[in-house]
Amino acid sequence: MKEITVVVDNRAGMLADLSEALAARGVNIESIDGEAAATRGIIRLTVDNYDEALSALRDGGFRAISEDALLIRLKDESGALARAAARFRDAGINIRSLRILRREGGFALVTLVTENNEAARDLVFDVLVSGGKE
Repeated sequence: MKEITVVVDNRAGMLADLSEALAARGVNIESIDGEAAATRGIIRLTVDNYDEALSALRDGGFRAISEDALLIRLKDESGALARAAARFRDAGINIRSLRILRREGGFALVTLVTENNEAARDLVFDVLVSGGKE
């Protein structure tokens, strides 16, 4: 799975501008997460058409990059994320970003980007849904 990260100015209307740029090119947002700090913000999203989304964002003046992300499926229970995170800690692999995308049917879908996805893939092979090599 791929994840797009966009560094934006923290201003009123930024989300509208970004989502309109994608909509104008027929790109559907599947997940989105944003956070602002002072004058800057970071928006992370997954979409149905990555190539078109990157093109639309860049044409719209946004600084967008795409990263491979791992998609894992964890039991929706206390401690499940802690046990998964401990695998990375014990292997010395830094998690750069993590999001819980959806919770249903007793499970949670989690996307994460690490400093070494190849090694990380081996750590979570038993819960891996998508391996970040699309």
